[in-house]
Amino acid sequence: MFEETEEEDQMETQTRPRLSRRDLLKSFGAAALVVSSGVLVHPGEGWAVEGAALKPETMQTLVKMARDVYPHDQVPDRFYAIAMKSFDTQAASDAAFKAMVEDGVVALDTLANARQGVAYVDVGWEADRVALLREIEDGTFFQKVRGSLVTGLYNNEEVWPIFGYEGESAGKGGYIDRGFDDIAWL
Repeated sequence: MFEETEEEDQMETQTRPRLSRRDLLKSFGAAALVVSSGVLVHPGEGWAVEGAALKPETMQTLVKMARDVYPHDQVPDRFYAIAMKSFDTQAASDAAFKAMVEDGVVALDTLANARQGVAYVDVGWEADRVALLREIEDGTFFQKVRGSLVTGLYNNEEVWPIFGYEGESAGKGGYIDRGFDDIAWL
């Protein structure tokens, strides 16, 4: 009754679009972070972070939270993940810190679920996520994330060129002799 002839099967195969591995990976380009087998992966950017102490879902929330705390559209997610990797490292040796982080993420997800009906990482609009963060901004968890990003994100020398910062100048003779007065438009 539902048998297809060989000709119909060939026609269907010819009209069905083929998806190469490259096309599949490119389709993830704008995708969010993916948690897979204990690893946080961003297929579109081609990086992954393996967690030793924190759950991958916790790392996913931390990366999303980091981007919402210090939003820079031009900075790839991998730099936020690198900054948050220090939380996993510290959690591996400090049980109280691990509990504070895991409990903080659970509380944030609970708040997001109460307000938006989804976990924090699934809240679609940045403004809605920021509103959630404003509700917890006085807490220890939020302050720890915010404070660690100052050094974890902005002390990363790979990020500096994105912001146009050339690095320290004292070891190179200062700015006076290194282009301080090369403004051509003035």
